[in-house]
Amino acid sequence: MPSSSTSGSHTWKFFRTGGLDQVSLVTADDLLGLRNLDQKLWVALSCPVKGLELDERTLALIDSDKDGRIRVPELITAVEWAAARLREPGELVADRGSLSLASIDESSAEGKVLVSSARQILKNVGRPAANEITVADAADTATIFSGSPLNGDGIIPTDATDDPAVQALIKEIIACGGGVGDPKGRHGVTAATIKSFFGELTAYHAWLQQSATKEIAILGDKTEAAVNAIRAVRAKVEDYFARQRLANFEPRAIAALNRSEADYLAISGQAFNRSVEDVASFPLARIEPDQPLPLLHAVNPAWSDALAVLHTNAVAAIFGADQISLTFNQWLELTSRFAAYETWLGSKSGGAVEKLGLVRVKEILAGSGARSLAALIADDLALEPEYKAISDVERLVRYYRDLRTLLHNFVNFADFYSPNRLATFQAGTLYLDSRSTELCVRVDSASPLAAMSKIYVAYCTLTRAATPNMQIAACFTQGDSDYVFVGRHGLFYDRHGRDWDAVITSIVDNPISIRQAFWSPYKKFLRMIEEQVAKRAAAADAEATGKLAAAATQTAHADKAKIETPKTVDVGAVAAIGVAVMGAVSAMTLILGYVFKLAPWQFPLVPVGLMLLISTPSMIIAWLKLRQRTLGPLLEANGWAVNGRVKINIPFGTALTETAKLPPGAQRSLEDPYEDKAAARRKRRLIFWFIFVVLVSAAVFIRWKRIQYGYYFWQPAPTIEVAPAETPAAPTTAAPATPAP
Repeated sequence: MPSSSTSGSHTWKFFRTGGLDQVSLVTADDLLGLRNLDQKLWVALSCPVKGLELDERTLALIDSDKDGRIRVPELITAVEWAAARLREPGELVADRGSLSLASIDESSAEGKVLVSSARQILKNVGRPAANEITVADAADTATIFSGSPLNGDGIIPTDATDDPAVQALIKEIIACGGGVGDPKGRHGVTAATIKSFFGELTAYHAWLQQSATKEIAILGDKTEAAVNAIRAVRAKVEDYFARQRLANFEPRAIAALNRSEADYLAISGQAFNRSVEDVASFPLARIEPDQPLPLLHAVNPAWSDALAVLHTNAVAAIFGADQISLTFNQWLELTSRFAAYETWLGSKSGGAVEKLGLVRVKEILAGSGARSLAALIADDLALEPEYKAISDVERLVRYYRDLRTLLHNFVNFADFYSPNRLATFQAGTLYLDSRSTELCVRVDSASPLAAMSKIYVAYCTLTRAATPNMQIAACFTQGDSDYVFVGRHGLFYDRHGRDWDAVITSIVDNPISIRQAFWSPYKKFLRMIEEQVAKRAAAADAEATGKLAAAATQTAHADKAKIETPKTVDVGAVAAIGVAVMGAVSAMTLILGYVFKLAPWQFPLVPVGLMLLISTPSMIIAWLKLRQRTLGPLLEANGWAVNGRVKINIPFGTALTETAKLPPGAQRSLEDPYEDKAAARRKRRLIFWFIFVVLVSAAVFIRWKRIQYGYYFWQPAPTIEVAPAETPAAPTTAAPATPAP
């Protein structure tokens, strides 16, 4: 029965499903009182925006801080925002797809604007007479705003003006800083991008003005070419002079500094190319003590062009065209002359607009483009209230449609426990191993938290043509796991009816059912027998192979074989075997003796008792784990914060996973044309001989009891009457003779 809990002035109603007390959300008071409901009674405290079977656009609107998660305060705010704009807030949990305009509260100015905007939307989408608006109507912003490029969103596209100069400026701003998409899918500029663009223009122009001084651009317009020539060879030139200083210090190192003859031989057999990497790594010129760096002759052919450019653009301009070599001091002087220009290059500002060129930069700064754009921004902002109202209509319609689903998968988990609905985190249905499971959750990857749920989880990779792959965690809650293993394939249907190929990639092993636990010891025992038989067979095969090899060797050396004396029988071994046999017989006799003391109707209970004795421990363990199954850890691995213990008991687990069953009224023929009849006959003979041996053994035992005790064990023992012992007569004593007088 529902229970009640009072929070503030509202009396809450709770219902119990799956062993979990959950708050009931039915009336407007229930929704408006959510802010006062103790959060310890909420089933969830947060959920992710992505990966749920709910419109991500709606979830993004609720996620006010845009962190990708919806928390309790954000959900409460969304409910109160929507409730304040409806005549009857209880309609938010009525599960309706479209919003009637009559449901909007027009008693406030804001409500009147909403209704007016909704009618304008319906008119723009071609439904002027409609009295209901859907999410599809409100979300079709491209149609809603098709009348004018200015719509109050703060974005100015190129067609917002007829002035070619302003259109060209807008395109240049987009090209330099990137544009912003508007509701119609076009790109435009905003007040922020315009401000940033003109800031870049001003900074770039000021930076260029600095280079006009003679201290920086010492060669005027040719300074940049000279600096680029120096930068191109700086590393190799400094390497050359470093090697030369080492040669001055130790002349014996000259050969090594010039590379060995073997290095030249290594490239001599190749098709020679002066830009080959091996040649480029050699020194610029031959290393000799106090030898200046030649620029035009006797230089590394891979660097001859770069050195020639250095001579033309930099050396000749500073030292004259006759200077065809450089000493170390001359190199230092050359680089110091251009150091100021290099420093200036490193402090470049406004690089985003550099592609426009100095002439266009000056033209824009001197023109009226900034004022024209400012006027367009002002005109667009004047339409902002209308744009906001249209956005609010979309928000209200989405909340009206989706809040009921979110509340019943957040405040409570009514949809999850409902037989007719699926929860937002249930991605679809997986068909595998003659079963279908509806508890499939989208995940990014396997998580160690899943083991804490005590659920048998199969992680699967889903693939579909022309669609990105998807990962799910499929929970099996009925049947067994004998044929569920990594690599097995299945078929998955998502909530939209699309089919996906599924393959198991990993498994979290937990008990699935009591039935599986009952048969588990016997299956393990059979697997152990199979493994032992396989090992014995392998050992016997190896032994037989060894004997064959020994026999072959013995046959090949038969002429050298010695006659061996037969080994005597080990008396101790024979005695040990006898003792073992007698012990087994004694144990069997004891067991049979205990069993046959039972009454005949108790005999069938013996194997049942033995099976229960064997299976009960595993069944108890499975029962305890099945009672502990909870969905929380599995969802928390996917980004949820689950507050309540969402249990999956045995009956509910049976409902989540269905096994294969024949349809009602189906007919089945038991005649199998491919039946192994020989195996069937062997099976029947085995059963017959087993029953025969049991009956004969029972008959022999009964006969033995009759011969030994004179009665059958199901009869009461005969009563032997014992005659009472006779009482011995009292001894008589003769009177003493009287003496004669």
